[in-house]
Amino acid sequence: MERVELAVVGAGAAGLMASIHAGRVGQSTVVLDGARVLGAKILVAGGGRCNVTHDEVDEGAYFGSTPAAIRRVLRAFDVPRTIEFFAALGVTLKREDTGKLFPVTDSSRTVLDALLRAAHEAGAELRHPRRVRDVERIDDVEGVGYVVRGDWGELYARRLILAMGGQSLPRSGSDGSGFALARTLGHHVTPRLLPALVALTLADGCFVRGLSGLAAETRIEVRAATGKRLHMRSGATLCTHFGLSGPAPMDISRCWQDALIDDPGAQLVVSWLPQETAASLDAALQALGPETPLRYLAARLPARLARALCEQAGVDPSTPGHALRREQRRALVHAVLDAPLPVTGTRGWANAEATAGGVPLSEVHLDTMESRVSPGLYLCGELLDVDGHIGGYNFQWAWSSGTLAGRGAARG
Repeated sequence: MERVELAVVGAGAAGLMASIHAGRVGQSTVVLDGARVLGAKILVAGGGRCNVTHDEVDEGAYFGSTPAAIRRVLRAFDVPRTIEFFAALGVTLKREDTGKLFPVTDSSRTVLDALLRAAHEAGAELRHPRRVRDVERIDDVEGVGYVVRGDWGELYARRLILAMGGQSLPRSGSDGSGFALARTLGHHVTPRLLPALVALTLADGCFVRGLSGLAAETRIEVRAATGKRLHMRSGATLCTHFGLSGPAPMDISRCWQDALIDDPGAQLVVSWLPQETAASLDAALQALGPETPLRYLAARLPARLARALCEQAGVDPSTPGHALRREQRRALVHAVLDAPLPVTGTRGWANAEATAGGVPLSEVHLDTMESRVSPGLYLCGELLDVDGHIGGYNFQWAWSSGTLAGRGAARG
């Protein structure tokens, strides 16, 4: 059986980062990945531009494990270090108005090629397609080691890094098999595993589905059946033939799913004019005079959406403002600012950009990412119970946790 000092399973963002930093510490590394073409998730990220990170990242942008634990990992390899790391690889990042950082080339290929080149230069041997089917822990006179097997054969590694991703975008290779391997090695996985950063589907007949291609700046809230606001996100919303996509709906998708499990009456509420309150919008409608509500709304929203909202409120869009009755104004204010949408589900794992849930951070040493239950085993990236908002936060988690795992395994 082939014997190696360190094996990394998974050559995505976290796995490549781990192999680079392990090699830079002087550890020879074999990287195994089941894909024929490496880095599929990196290539499709950010619409093919790869949102490498965000200019401001802290634990408040993440869900899952405790904020203190997430903060500790992020601080070990923060945004300034990330920018310096990529600059040293020849990848200059630019900040956009949203705070997102992209390569100046606007190409994900720039990022992936730099990471692959850095891994090779660090001495990592990338072997693919080499899908790992199972891992066995071996305890003998030499200590703890791991036998890694697949249809390609098997090898023995004295130390092992699992960086296989979660379940999102399974065609890229992150199909949940990493969770199965973590369980066989003694780890737990959170009871809830949900597709995160995923578009939402709406019921047949919902007016939004008839507005496909239309985009607007919105505020989206998840509310309990009692009406209490549980979560809120603001940003662009894209109406599609199936429901809602774009940054705001995708960002809040995991919150809606999570809330619905505990509260079947939870609702998703969209404000199409987030800068307005019920009082300010009602006052504006009262002051319209001969101007129609359609003209007022169309000056602030796409015309098709403005007309649809009037129809949803049961208000004739050509009615002069001074002729609007109090109940008509209230109905229109409700339709524009406070109407629940009939969400039926999500677009599922095949279209999700992240996984909510995973191995709890309490099961790893946060300074090295080494397992607390199986010495010589390290975990990083999406395999762990950490998922971030849209905007580069999940990549930052991969860079931070992957760096710690690589350095920890090399020095272990």
